[in-house]
Amino acid sequence: MKNKILIPSVVCGGLLAFLSFRYINANAQPQGQNAIIQQTVMAIMGEGHYAPRDVNDSFSKKVFDKVVDGLDYDKKFLLKADYDQLKKSQFLIDDQIKDNRTDFFNEVNTIFVNRITEAEQFYKPILAKPFNFNENDSIQLDGEKLAFATSSAELKERWTKMLKYRALAKYTDLKKAEDKKAKDSAGYTPKTTVALEIEARESVSKMQDRYFKRLKKLNENDRFSLYMNGVTNAEDPHSDFFPPEDRKRFDEAMSGNFIGIGAQLQAQDDGKIKVQMIITGSPSWRQGQLKNGDVIEKVEGEDKHPVDIEGYEIEDVVKLIRGKSGSVVKLHVKHEDGTQQVIPITRGKVEMEDTYAKSSVIENNGKRIGYIYLPEFYTNFTGNGDRTSGKDVEKEVLKLKEEGVEGIVLDLRNNGGGSLSDVVDMAGIFVGTGPVVQVRGRGDNVMTLPSDQPQPIYTGPLAIMVNGGSASASEILAAAMQDYGRAVIIGANTFGKGTVQKLVPLDPFVSPEARKSIIDSWIAAKNGDAKFEGIGSLKLTIQKFYRINGGSTQLKGVTPDILLPDVYESLDDIGERKNPSALPWDKIKQADYSKTNSIPNLPALISGSKQRIGNNETFNIVKQTSARLKAQQDHNVYPLNETKYLAKQAEGEAISKKLDQIDSAKTKLSIVNLKSDLSRVTIDTSAKEKNKKWLDALKKDAYLNETVNVLNEWIKVVALKPTK
Repeated sequence: MKNKILIPSVVCGGLLAFLSFRYINANAQPQGQNAIIQQTVMAIMGEGHYAPRDVNDSFSKKVFDKVVDGLDYDKKFLLKADYDQLKKSQFLIDDQIKDNRTDFFNEVNTIFVNRITEAEQFYKPILAKPFNFNENDSIQLDGEKLAFATSSAELKERWTKMLKYRALAKYTDLKKAEDKKAKDSAGYTPKTTVALEIEARESVSKMQDRYFKRLKKLNENDRFSLYMNGVTNAEDPHSDFFPPEDRKRFDEAMSGNFIGIGAQLQAQDDGKIKVQMIITGSPSWRQGQLKNGDVIEKVEGEDKHPVDIEGYEIEDVVKLIRGKSGSVVKLHVKHEDGTQQVIPITRGKVEMEDTYAKSSVIENNGKRIGYIYLPEFYTNFTGNGDRTSGKDVEKEVLKLKEEGVEGIVLDLRNNGGGSLSDVVDMAGIFVGTGPVVQVRGRGDNVMTLPSDQPQPIYTGPLAIMVNGGSASASEILAAAMQDYGRAVIIGANTFGKGTVQKLVPLDPFVSPEARKSIIDSWIAAKNGDAKFEGIGSLKLTIQKFYRINGGSTQLKGVTPDILLPDVYESLDDIGERKNPSALPWDKIKQADYSKTNSIPNLPALISGSKQRIGNNETFNIVKQTSARLKAQQDHNVYPLNETKYLAKQAEGEAISKKLDQIDSAKTKLSIVNLKSDLSRVTIDTSAKEKNKKWLDALKKDAYLNETVNVLNEWIKVVALKPTK
């Protein structure tokens, strides 16, 4: 899982000024754009990283492993001879970095490009011949358990198995579809197995065409970005190099809005681009002519030259469609009825409603419980709007109070984090004034970030739901509420990301001449079909955060008061602990705070929940499924024999059915929209359908059901005083 970072608005103010003064006026610049970027990134990490590692042989080995794994994890391009040749540099990369050289990247780049060209020659001849699905061969799908091929013949055999596996998967799907048609339609004559095998190979061939098209589209600059991320990730898992386009996408994701038309697109197997969904309230929705299912044939921008987009990658189509707010883009589309139309749409702000906080009311056993879903701690980074998660959650709490709820559930499951300032604001909603999190920078400089909310807005029963996908900002809020004794934390152990990042642009640290040279080179590499507003940014780990009780959330995460069984808890690759570059756990002095003692009898709530969980069929299924998933992860060999493959697939389908059972648990929850939200969620057919699916899913949520049970017990233990 790649977590959202925490962007503190009140920290790291002097970093940019200090580094600008030190490096922008440097007399000597290394030769070559890659060396300039590498030198700048390393200088910023050396001066600004929370705990910069020594650039030594150990660091070099980490970079080597991350770069090679990142380029060829499945070991389907490099030969053992290539790996052995590259391995000679595994303890030299640190010396190259110190000398402002990029020898290792140059070498791995040359070898990798050549191997892509060779591998491209494999798939068409392999897929030109029929596969025999009655043989007793198999394929290992875990790249870590594979060795590099010792010869081109062995590598080709690996490709043969991989392509056969994909063809077998497609073949069995086609066969099932034919069987269903024959069952549903009297007189239907199914296609022969020979015809289905041919169709499967043709489908896989088209998929490989697109795959290699994407690979060849990557240029040296793209691969250098991968290399630089190998360097930054050797420092810690959350320090990343962002090329300009990645920085823009990151800002949009963090703010939940962007400038565009608001149409979600989908690439079809035949190379066509189809409109999958129109986002409610977006420019496309307001214009009204673009419909779900429309095929976009051409995109016409300000230059009046329509671009035929058949065969384009989705991201390239998106680039053509997006532009400045207020400008017009014309889409040449074919509707599902075959008619064609040119649709002009004025670009504008698109808000991704699924990103924002939303709430409902749960009616259960005569009680009304408020439910707030928060998918991430978003804030306004792009200037396209003023929505922040802190303000939005406060609005939802006030709306729920108007609805007369007796308790509130805040759902932070799979919330990967986001804005630190919004965490502090959100904590104030429930505790008022007081410390929320402690932040330590370099040199043991500790700062406590307090809420400035004079009085809590809501003082009633509160539960916070978390799981292994709850990270970063989610962990801070859950930890603070746990330390204050303000909320009962329910779910599974959280991710364990206890570090703070800051986005630092590279542009101020290089000379104007070097910056222009790099941008000109990037534009040339894109054949002039690109615009770059800078040379990229570094997402830099600058601080570590600590609970107000002094313990870090790093590695350990937050352990819920009430632990619920989790399907993924037994898997090896979950959480911060899986990464060898992760910073360690430690502890500092606790902050000055007083417990609220809001929970009347936590041991009784825990005991009651344990008893219900033990008797709950859904949670017993969760435990069984978790064990099966672990067994499947440990044994990732798939047969290429049709009969055995179907048996293996049946095991996976059995797990899927169990997961469906978990997601379709029978509960007695009745869930309704807030009165103040009714006009918004019924504005059109699409909004109605989306809202219905959301409410229906909540009604089947066993974890939410148990959380409501806990809050009901809380409410029963003590008479609830009127909320302020």
